[in-house]
Amino acid sequence: MTNTDWIGFIGVFQILLAYFLNVTGKVTHKDLSFILLNTIGAGMACLASILIHYVPFIILEGAWTLVSLISLLKFLSGSKHYQ
Repeated sequence: MTNTDWIGFIGVFQILLAYFLNVTGKVTHKDLSFILLNTIGAGMACLASILIHYVPFIILEGAWTLVSLISLLKFLSGSKHYQ
């Protein structure tokens, strides 16, 4: 496997781990661990997609990263809209 494969694999693993932890009740969508797993995972998957020039997943993972980043910023600011 190439470095790009590893970046993508680790990123997708983090997204799937966040989802698994959420559906098994270990974390909620408001937990920092869930938000970080999604933000970092989507960012890594997006980077891997950029490196292989695969536009559909650049769009998907880029959007996922932005949404997760907004969630992270709301969490860090203690926004009442987030709670």
